[in-house]
Amino acid sequence: MKHPVLPLKPKVAFFSTQVYDKVFFEKYNIDFGYQLDFFDTQLNEKTVKLISNTDVVCVFVNDVVNEAVIKQLAERKVRIIALRCAGFNNVNLEAAKKYNLKVCRVPAYSPEAVAEHAIAMILTLNRKTHKAYNRVREQNFSLNGLLGFDLHGKTVGIIGTGNIGKAFAKIVTGFGCKVLAFDIVTDSEMEKDGVTFVSLETIFKESDIISLHCPLNEKTKHLIDKKSLSMMKEHVMIINTSRGGLIETACVIEGLKEGKIGYLGIDVYDQEEKLFFTDHSEDIIQDDAIQRLMSFPNVLVTAHQAFFTNEALTQIALVTFNNIESLLAQNDIDNKAALLV
Repeated sequence: MKHPVLPLKPKVAFFSTQVYDKVFFEKYNIDFGYQLDFFDTQLNEKTVKLISNTDVVCVFVNDVVNEAVIKQLAERKVRIIALRCAGFNNVNLEAAKKYNLKVCRVPAYSPEAVAEHAIAMILTLNRKTHKAYNRVREQNFSLNGLLGFDLHGKTVGIIGTGNIGKAFAKIVTGFGCKVLAFDIVTDSEMEKDGVTFVSLETIFKESDIISLHCPLNEKTKHLIDKKSLSMMKEHVMIINTSRGGLIETACVIEGLKEGKIGYLGIDVYDQEEKLFFTDHSEDIIQDDAIQRLMSFPNVLVTAHQAFFTNEALTQIALVTFNNIESLLAQNDIDNKAALLV
């Protein structure tokens, strides 16, 4: 007796896969039953050839999803591009529309994860806990060179008041900071909590600490440049947990050399796709700019780590799978912020 052949579940191909991606997506795929293919390589015009009989490609922040890649995806009958992140500046949305591919993202997973990492960077740079840790391990208990300042009473400027910016504002308000914010839309709830919405120029001029929480687009690219730096206070602290392209690296290096920037914390970097998420401990890094940044004692670099919590990875997996399920079933998503094309 012949058994009926059951139809295969849709196939999802993951690019730029890390060990933790496999752990979380395989764990939550139990409820969805998709066929999963994992590739540790970046998606680009060459690696797109790795997929076959694939319904969905799942990509991350440094995958290249330009028109050439999208055209090849369409030729391979791919139906959906699912981003497992909030940002989508690496995807050509017009090309996706042209080739009739749906694009979805995870607009909010754990805004607290990124906001809390920004706070960790502020406190580390200020109180020099990273240096104190290493010093004490070498039996050096001197406090010389570890002088910080009270966060209480300082003016913190937030650029971008989406979910992450809001979460960050609540935390710094709790520290007793004066909180200024800039966004194209004023948030009345944040104003009730004591946040003052001001112009971008005011943020630059009055803030002791500036934290970036805005998307990368044509208007925000190199938001921190020579002109904006010239408006800032001496020894300003700049924190970027959003996108590397918000900062013009060469200008920031000059600002550090001149002492204009007193502290810099970056979890993102405009050339990070060549470095981050990979072990380069045995390599000679060819990127002189990142090497120069890391040479400053008042610079803290983390490798796109801000999102990396158990809660965030759980939400990323669940929202991504739910987005895919909705699009495959009805070509639409209830959460409109998740659907880009």
